[in-house]
Amino acid sequence: MSTQPVVAAVDGSDDSLRALEWALDTAHRREAPLRVAHVRQYALWGRPDAAPAGLPTTEDDPVLALVRDRLEGRAGLPAVDFAALDGAPGVVLPELGSTAQLLVLGSRGRGGFTSLLLGSNSLAAARDAECPVIVVPRPGRDTGTPAGGTGTPAGGTRSGTGIVVGVNVDAPDEATLAFAFREAALRGGGLHVLAAYPWPPQTWMLPGEMPAPQIDRSAVEHETRVLADGFLAPHRARHPEVTAEIRVLPGDAAGHLVAASQDAGLVVVGRHRRRLLAPARMMGSVTQAVLLHAASPVVVVPPAPPEETAPEQGRGSSARRS
Repeated sequence: MSTQPVVAAVDGSDDSLRALEWALDTAHRREAPLRVAHVRQYALWGRPDAAPAGLPTTEDDPVLALVRDRLEGRAGLPAVDFAALDGAPGVVLPELGSTAQLLVLGSRGRGGFTSLLLGSNSLAAARDAECPVIVVPRPGRDTGTPAGGTGTPAGGTRSGTGIVVGVNVDAPDEATLAFAFREAALRGGGLHVLAAYPWPPQTWMLPGEMPAPQIDRSAVEHETRVLADGFLAPHRARHPEVTAEIRVLPGDAAGHLVAASQDAGLVVVGRHRRRLLAPARMMGSVTQAVLLHAASPVVVVPPAPPEETAPEQGRGSSARRS
């Protein structure tokens, strides 16, 4: 197992303490140390765009004292250390990901409006951290779809421990699939793979053009399933102990993932890769929608470095050209 820690970001709020419990369980499963970090807002004369150079003392930090009291006397804890940092949380939190295997935080902290579904610091960490970021929502979040209703994928119910991951068959994210399979292996639960295809199809015609032939929905669904099966094959071979069930569904991928989150233990989504014309880190609309509305914890997985995915991309491109 990796010796890099699982980092839990805390600020004393109920949201962060729920994230702490999630991080403890995650560190235990991964046989990893846990680092509890409190980012103290930069002083008025400080620079909000600069991360701190060192670690201030943790002894006089009331938030970390609260966590110590909360953990005192518990059996079976992983190795735990504490870090108090000064700076802008939206800058410092992503920096913590450079030396962590996972960063865990609540959907909102103490600041902002109570009606916000996702805090700015959680969004910044999910967008910018170098490691996967798990955002733990408040309990009882309403996804807008009744459990087991029309928005829930048909053919079974979630146990609350299964992992849900989406696969885009037009541009599969290998890092996201790899994380989902590994996490399912660690948790001993099933993996539910959602592959959505656009329906009804959007067609655009210029004046004088003939309408396109009618598209066979069953053929589109079959092709989507075949492509998804192909992308899952190498991950299934690496993790034969994981049962991965594919759901091929028409319509909005974000809506299906949010609906599935009601009975899931974790939803896994990917973050956009940097592009030549958009070099800044960014998240896609599906990822943002899932972060905002999912009822279960959500992990945002950064893309693998280009050198790790170039061979795969080359094979995929040649396959499509053929």
